[in-house]
Amino acid sequence: MAEVSAEARIEAPAEKIWAQLTDWPAYGEWNATHTSFPKGGPETLEVGGTFEENMKLMGFPAEVTWTIDALEPGHLLAIRGKGPMAVNVATRYTLTPDGGSTTVRIDGEFTGAAVSLMAGKLKDSATAALNESLRKLGGLVA
Repeated sequence: MAEVSAEARIEAPAEKIWAQLTDWPAYGEWNATHTSFPKGGPETLEVGGTFEENMKLMGFPAEVTWTIDALEPGHLLAIRGKGPMAVNVATRYTLTPDGGSTTVRIDGEFTGAAVSLMAGKLKDSATAALNESLRKLGGLVA
């Protein structure tokens, strides 16, 4: 298993960040691993909803089928997905308001046999992507 996380304080209200986070046509403007939604992003955000995403992990293309695990609009979005080579992926976005600012945390988890072979590189690559994503997200909502 490989676990990664990144956190940033963004000078914008949680509602504005949430709106950007769930703006599926603009998802690639801030998410460093996203390449496309082959069938469009989730039509409605609800627990149990599914969607497909094309991503790039460690420079390699990956198709992931996501299921929404937990949802608290404006505060939490947790998704769990199945990727190539029997790799399971989980991502959790947590927004914590603090006055006019918001702390945004992204936690990721990768499990599966293929992960153990590349856990170190995967952690480094995914952590860099999370930090880049938070930087871009902050730039879009500032």
